Amino acid sequence: MNARDLSFVHVFRPAERPGSPPVLLLHGTGGDETDLLPLGAAAAPGAALLSPRGQVLERGAPRFFRRLAEGVFDEEDVRRRAGDLARFVAEARAAYGIGAPVALGYSNGANIAAATLLLHPEALAGAALLRPLAVLGDPPRARLDGRPVLNLSGVADPIAPPDSVTALEAALTASGAQVTRETLFASHGLTRDDLVSAQAWFVGRVAAG
Repeated sequence: MNARDLSFVHVFRPAERPGSPPVLLLHGTGGDETDLLPLGAAAAPGAALLSPRGQVLERGAPRFFRRLAEGVFDEEDVRRRAGDLARFVAEARAAYGIGAPVALGYSNGANIAAATLLLHPEALAGAALLRPLAVLGDPPRARLDGRPVLNLSGVADPIAPPDSVTALEAALTASGAQVTRETLFASHGLTRDDLVSAQAWFVGRVAAG
């Protein structure tokens, strides 16, 4: 498949360091395919970067799935869009000759990454979830077989309540993921501590295998 024929508008940057797992960058609400490129390059130096743009528009702002209100999600659309993202990953792997990527997602991007892990575990080799929460009311029991997951929450985050973050962690752990959870002194926005933690996790848990 030619890269121009892929189902998502995206950016792809080839790997500069052989052996580094590719990274799937998933932006937050209102972002695009360029938003997380600097973060991805800094967190996983030398890795191939695959960064799609969300296909849902909320008052003109790109997202990866619909929501009905703040914190109220269209679960049917979540499931549909997770399938779309999994198919895009398969297309990109064929087009660019890369392995299964590790997702690095922020906010809405973290949520679609977690949903894709649970609904389509074959699509991702792991995920770094920055400010995620649970968006599946009845998550499936997937077979994640020890895949690494980083969960970075903000202690003062008004959008991702602790009980929802804990519910997501429980669903991932029940499916066999190896979850590392850190609560940072932060709100919903990203801080330098997110980069430091993500870098350490990519080196210690992903690159080391």
